[in-house]
Amino acid sequence: MSPYQWLILSLCFLIVAVDGVDVAIMGFIAPAVIKEWDISKAAFGVVMSAAPFGLVIGALVAGPLSDKVGRKLVLTASVFTFGLFTVATAYAHSTTEMAILRLLTGVGLGAAMPNASTLLTEYVPERSRALLVTIMFTGFNLGSALVGFLAAAVVPEYGWRTVLLIGGIVPIVLTPILVLLLPESCRFMAVKGYPAQRIANVLQKVSRQPFVGETTFMCAEPGPVEKAPVKQLFAKGYRFLSSSLWVTYFMGLMVIYLLTGWLPTLFKENGLSMADAANTTAMFQIGGTVGAVVVGWLMGKGSPTKVIGLAYAGGAACVALLGLSGAVPGTLALWVTLAGFCMSGAQTGLNAHAPSCYPTSARATGVSWMLGVGRFGSILGSLVGGLLLGLGWGFGPILMLLAVPALVAALAIGGAQRVKTLA
Repeated sequence: MSPYQWLILSLCFLIVAVDGVDVAIMGFIAPAVIKEWDISKAAFGVVMSAAPFGLVIGALVAGPLSDKVGRKLVLTASVFTFGLFTVATAYAHSTTEMAILRLLTGVGLGAAMPNASTLLTEYVPERSRALLVTIMFTGFNLGSALVGFLAAAVVPEYGWRTVLLIGGIVPIVLTPILVLLLPESCRFMAVKGYPAQRIANVLQKVSRQPFVGETTFMCAEPGPVEKAPVKQLFAKGYRFLSSSLWVTYFMGLMVIYLLTGWLPTLFKENGLSMADAANTTAMFQIGGTVGAVVVGWLMGKGSPTKVIGLAYAGGAACVALLGLSGAVPGTLALWVTLAGFCMSGAQTGLNAHAPSCYPTSARATGVSWMLGVGRFGSILGSLVGGLLLGLGWGFGPILMLLAVPALVAALAIGGAQRVKTLA
């Protein structure tokens, strides 16, 4: 790893961190907005659900676009977009305005993460790729946590609009830094026939080795099976791979979002105080951060699909044991932490593994479509949690049921074998 590669990792980490800030920001200011506007939680639910739909749109559109015009352009534009619309959300005066602005914010958010992971994957050494990419993704947890502390400090004194202004200004300020320092993918430039000198300028910083003027750069990968990147996901050799990744990511997100969204309510209904319920649920994120690093390290030592599959299977077991525990305080934090370690660790590991499954010509498309399809799992998880609670399901039955999609994810990842390997 040269200093320039560490710089790329740091910039991608910052992108994912500010992405985490703006994804989580509404949850922390929601009570203040509801009180100020004197609206019901159901009315504000429209605002809360707008960004996830925008995330789906952004992910599905940005991947093919990135494979056509470049990772850097789409990535920097997406960061500026979600920063701009987060600032605009601070000036909203109705739930309709806020919902529209959050939808547009979500488009930018959905485009940023898959392109950040794709670009970083193409610049870090293969032997440590999984670990470094999972470290990048821990920035999302960090950003989500930091905005909570920010809201706690700012809202009582300056109001919820200030939190949105800060959350939007940071990515806007980050955008020109990305324009100046972030490189375009050398693999993309080689595939697209960019001038050799432009590629050489970047690779000299990466490798710290000079290139003579006659150097020709080639990407040692087969050409695209289909001209359109999206069609390549369904071409021979990739069809089963793509469907396996989608099913795995969908099931994983459904479990994670139902747990993080409804665990505090489930705990409170089982006798825990609001503070204890919140603190215990927070252990899921802490476990997930550690799990991401451990899973990433293990992926570099053995078969990535086997490591991810075992992590999902472990998550299924921990979720089931959490349900069997009956929300007993003595063991609750342990099972929640272990569930987060396995489920979030596996999900982050899948994010790190997916770019290596596709060739350069369809890499961003493959990753972004996996994330886009998976987002429907997060939406379904939130809806299912509310539906089951409304039907009178208790803590144990909901958790036991939730172990099933975790187990499906463990089985589905077995079909996502590495079809293409990055050089």
